[in-house]
Amino acid sequence: MRLCVEHLDWRVHGHRLLDDISLTVDAGETFGLVGPNGSGKTTLLRVLAGLRRPKTGRVLADGRPMQGMRRHEIARLMAFVEQQADTLDRLEVHQAVALGRTPFLTPLRPWSARDEAIVARALADVGLTPLANRLWHTLSGGERQRVHIARALAQQPRALLLDEPTNHLDIRHQLSILRLVRRLPITVVIALHDLDQAMDCDRIGVMDGGRLVAIGPPREVLTPDRLLRTFGVHAEVLEIPGDSRPFLRFRHAR
Repeated sequence: MRLCVEHLDWRVHGHRLLDDISLTVDAGETFGLVGPNGSGKTTLLRVLAGLRRPKTGRVLADGRPMQGMRRHEIARLMAFVEQQADTLDRLEVHQAVALGRTPFLTPLRPWSARDEAIVARALADVGLTPLANRLWHTLSGGERQRVHIARALAQQPRALLLDEPTNHLDIRHQLSILRLVRRLPITVVIALHDLDQAMDCDRIGVMDGGRLVAIGPPREVLTPDRLLRTFGVHAEVLEIPGDSRPFLRFRHAR
C-alpha cells in the first residue's frame, strides 16, 4: 500500500508538533523515522494510523483520503504498534493476539479456523507459542511488546506502523523482530532510536522540531554533518569487511 502525506500540520495548545510534513512511502518499502526525543515521530505515526486528524493537510492510502474512512476500514488496511500500550483486562496472550482479527469479524462472518490459523502463525512469528495461555499481567515488558507485534501481524495489514518496537526487548528478540519486519511483503513505517538499526531501512526520514529535515537512503542521510546538527553528537561511519551495512560510532560533542 502506498502512503502519501501532504502538507501535514498538527498543533496542541498552539504548539506545533508537526510542521508542513510531506512524504510518500511506496508500496512494500520499509521507511524509518529517526530523530531526537520530541521531534514528532510518534505524532506523525499516530496521524498516519488515523488516530489523530491533522489540523491541515491530509493522508492518502493508495490515493484515498483517510479522513473519509471509517475506523474499521483503516484497521483492515494498517496496524499500529504503539511504544507504550497496556490493558487492565485479564486476557491471555492468545486472546490479546486474537483481537487483531476483530476488524474482519461480523455476524455473517464469525470466528473461523482461518482466523485461528492466522493467530497461531502470528504467535509463532514472535516466539510466543509457549506463552499462549499466560495471563497478560504475568508477562515481562519485552513479552508484552511481542504480544502487541503479534496482534498487529494477526491483522494481516497492508501497512504496518511501529513506534520504537524494540523497546524493552533483549538483543536476541530485537534482531528477531527486525528481521521479521524486513521480510514482510508489506509497507512498513518504523520509528527507531537505534541509528544502526535504521541502516537496514530502504529509506529514512530525519525529524527535528516537528519538521522532516532530511529524507533518503540511510547511507546518504546519516552523515556526520547531519548527526551533529540534529542529534548533537560526533559520529564516524565504519565499514566492516564482509558486511554490506556500515556501522556508526558516536562520541559526545563538547
